[in-house]
Amino acid sequence: MLEIRKADERGHSDIGWLDSHHSFSFSDYHDPRYKGFGHLRVVNEDIVAAGGGFGTHPHRDMEIISYVLDGALEHKDSMGNGSIIRPGDIQRMSAGTGVTHSEFNHSKTEPVHFLQIWFLPDANGHKPGYEQKHFSTEDKRGHFKLVASSDGAQGSVSLNQDVNFYAGLLDADEHTEFEVSANRDVWIQIARGSVSVNGETLDQGDGAAVTQTGTLKLENADNAEILIFDMARRG
Repeated sequence: MLEIRKADERGHSDIGWLDSHHSFSFSDYHDPRYKGFGHLRVVNEDIVAAGGGFGTHPHRDMEIISYVLDGALEHKDSMGNGSIIRPGDIQRMSAGTGVTHSEFNHSKTEPVHFLQIWFLPDANGHKPGYEQKHFSTEDKRGHFKLVASSDGAQGSVSLNQDVNFYAGLLDADEHTEFEVSANRDVWIQIARGSVSVNGETLDQGDGAAVTQTGTLKLENADNAEILIFDMARRG
């Protein structure tokens, strides 16, 4: 039921100020087996050194989420937004017809560790947009909290795609389940720690594709931060 993508099999680049691992083909890394999964196009785990960052660059027709694990990420864009993204924050930028932005480590002394997640939009040509919300540890402890969705349900940020993005924190004797519905595809990404999913151990950086209807049982966790992307199946 799980097609596991192990962390040490991902693409990797290290250019000094940026140490990056790519779950799917990205930039100079190309693997014909991993060009994305459903509407999910990019899952990059990035560590940016103190004072480093991505200078101003363009995007279009992509739904982009930044999820910070440690440190603080500074964002500025051509829509006039400027913010600091910290652990617990969900930042969504809809590139639509085109935006430029920059992302820098807010600290001059400590690295920032974050996930950059891209989804294909439901149509090209959307008006660019931006949204950022905070979800506390309590929101996610012991279960999955909806943090992004197509309609902003339950206080989540909104996406221009039929995707439900959940985040959960599990440890010790905590356990939970997730139902995979018909005509939905699910990608699990382990942001930190480890957890058993239907008897398979997934560690930090591991991902898993799920394409069959059924129940995912998550247990035997060790300080696990788990992301689940529940997507309408692409036609």
